[in-house]
Amino acid sequence: MTGNPPVPTQLTQPPDSVRPSLGYWPDPADDPGVDLGREPMWAVSPDGAIVRGVLWTPPGGRWTTGVILAHPRGDFSVHYAAPLLAAAGFAVLGIATRYVNNDMDCLHESAALDVVTAAQWLRERGAEWLVALGNCGGGPLTALAQARHDLGADLFIALAAHAGEGEIMSQVIDPSVTDENDPFSADPTLDMYHPDNGWRPWPAPASYDPDWLSRYRSAQRARIARIDARANATIDSRRQARERAGNAEPGTAEWVDERRRSVFGSVMTIHRTLANPAYLDPTIEPDDRPLGTIFVPGDPLVGNSGYGGLGRVMTARGWLSTWSALSSAANTKSSMPLITCPTLVIHPTADTEIRLSEADAIASSSGSDDIESHRLEGSPHYLAGHRVEAACMMADWINERR
Repeated sequence: MTGNPPVPTQLTQPPDSVRPSLGYWPDPADDPGVDLGREPMWAVSPDGAIVRGVLWTPPGGRWTTGVILAHPRGDFSVHYAAPLLAAAGFAVLGIATRYVNNDMDCLHESAALDVVTAAQWLRERGAEWLVALGNCGGGPLTALAQARHDLGADLFIALAAHAGEGEIMSQVIDPSVTDENDPFSADPTLDMYHPDNGWRPWPAPASYDPDWLSRYRSAQRARIARIDARANATIDSRRQARERAGNAEPGTAEWVDERRRSVFGSVMTIHRTLANPAYLDPTIEPDDRPLGTIFVPGDPLVGNSGYGGLGRVMTARGWLSTWSALSSAANTKSSMPLITCPTLVIHPTADTEIRLSEADAIASSSGSDDIESHRLEGSPHYLAGHRVEAACMMADWINERR
């Protein structure tokens, strides 16, 4: 198939110097130097949610291959890859799902419908080939949409994608918490920030014993199981109240009380969720990463007990759908066997959050017989300084398969 121009010369070499840029906004240093089209889009999902985004188009407006970018809560309409891939000849649709900036009640099953809705819009807009580009948390979301909701992608790319937000939580949740209602409760034998376990004050590296680390990882899963039980009990309580309301006489005090209970929107506070020993011990699955985490500057201890951390305030259903490693369906490794289209996995080796083994597992679990896996040596999670290199890699791979 023809129709997309070759990668322009502006993308053939990364810039000599790139200013660090967190988030998804394109960095001026990565400007491809060509005039691109930008068109706002909106669509309505089958259950009535609004999906919005921006369609980036190549110079001249001619394209046949569309790339879709989505994240469960991030606004990917301004993703750094959008202008670069548009300059390479593709139409790039970056979207915001119904849960943009709303982690508390994020349901991946519904967000996946938003991705499918946007993909259908892109097809109707003219995409003869569809590329699903799963970046970061968009990896498990897009994989779920492709595997279970008929996204219809012809090609799948996992770019700095992780195994699922539940799996991320299983690495970062603090297992030393002994009382979910007490943010200061702690079992010192399971505290990665306790000196007896190998911790040293920031910025010195920690040194954790492998046997201790194994117990720590098991205790993390055990805490997730306890939170799951709490979430399921809340959901069961609402269900039981709905049943009682159905048996009560409408208009009575009992009926009103049960209706209130059946819709009660309680939330859970998940204390201390920035406690991955790999943040401080570089010998744990060694790679190019620096000490620390992208979620807070400096010492992760501050984020673990302070304003950092992940999934800190959640509804019961939001926790189970998004942050539970035991309950969430948005697990890249479980979705990948159902993805049979050609697949490209790109992993930045200086990513503080995602290990090499996780990227390798995504590739090895794919159901496709056309798999390529590449590493961006020295690249951080947001690919600062390596974005043009990654765009060229993706563009070449797409063009080879069209």
